[in-house]
Amino acid sequence: MRKILSIIFFFIASGFIPVFSQLHDSIEVFLITCFPGREIETIYGHSAIRIVNHSINYDSVYNWGVFYFKTPNFAWKFAKGRLKYQVDSDTYDRFLQVYFFEQRSVISQKINLNSTEKSIIINLINKNLLPDNRFYLYDFFYDNCATRIRDLIEKTVGINLVYPVDTNIENPTFREMINKAQLPMPWLTFATDLLIGKPGDKKAEFRDQMFLPEDLMKNLSLAMINGKNKGIPLLQEPVSILSFENRVTKNTQLLTPIYLFAILLIIIIVISIRLHNYKVSLWLDRSLFFIFSILAIFMIFFNFITDHAATKMNLNIIWLNPFLVVALIFLFTQNKGTIWFKIITLTSFGFLISLIIIPQSINFAFVPLILILLIRSILRSNLTIIKLRTETSKNLKKFWR
Repeated sequence: MRKILSIIFFFIASGFIPVFSQLHDSIEVFLITCFPGREIETIYGHSAIRIVNHSINYDSVYNWGVFYFKTPNFAWKFAKGRLKYQVDSDTYDRFLQVYFFEQRSVISQKINLNSTEKSIIINLINKNLLPDNRFYLYDFFYDNCATRIRDLIEKTVGINLVYPVDTNIENPTFREMINKAQLPMPWLTFATDLLIGKPGDKKAEFRDQMFLPEDLMKNLSLAMINGKNKGIPLLQEPVSILSFENRVTKNTQLLTPIYLFAILLIIIIVISIRLHNYKVSLWLDRSLFFIFSILAIFMIFFNFITDHAATKMNLNIIWLNPFLVVALIFLFTQNKGTIWFKIITLTSFGFLISLIIIPQSINFAFVPLILILLIRSILRSNLTIIKLRTETSKNLKKFWR
């Protein structure tokens, strides 16, 4: 008897779910949906599975979105796409304490599973908790804390799980879905639009949309389970566990990327027309091309080096290209390197005129930046058009006086 109790205690302490076949009627399984928070890592919300066994007073939550900032080489592994996430468990009360502290709403929905399906989902979770299985490589669109739960439910219910017919005509793209989630954070949208490539513009099918927790809740609520007699909903009606006002961060429009970069563009245009001090102009270009070169290096890294599938085939590399780094080097030498600035002029101008037809959604905040790059590259490339610059500047000065 003591040995049996020791085994049970081991499973409970290690996160495994204790199961007794004769007690399946006392087991309940819930989908837990946590609404977005104010921090970047919480902006997309969270999903988890709750297992309750009333007969042994067992109540735990399992989620697949755990990672540790103290992981060795955390930043490099995260950027490279090699940071391992894991499934973890916690008591239901401790789980809720986090969201109460962060003032984030939590919704619970009971999953309509029979005794056999309860056994299956518990066995699958226990298998996930094994040391060889609990870690996985995170994929933002296709393998995350929400899609893992979707896959778990699909394996549990099997062919009896029925989704609504998906026409795929009016479906949003992955980019549109994350941009909607990021509305309170326009700078985050700017960053993701810069780094996410063509894969982000693929239309998300009904099943794929469940990579975001709120959409997982919404779409699974539309799913049905085919029973012996008739279909029943996969999820029961949502129950509010924690409820807080939707505290969306209000952003002053003047602080958004498009407005700030538009102001910067105007400043650069005025400086380019009126400024004739060689040293000041040189240091201005060194500063600007240094920033653009850093962005170009990011483009190279996320296009060709990282394992993140979503950042591949990013057409922003056309205007944020490796030639920027070469041009920056020439700004610190006696050689003017005009050929490199001509190339940058052509790539920037070519990208601008192709915005309508390129198969990738482009953030409007990029346009002022491209124009800044284009203006300063033209001035450094000694193109024929520059010959008009001196006469135009003189005329404008007379007008302003």
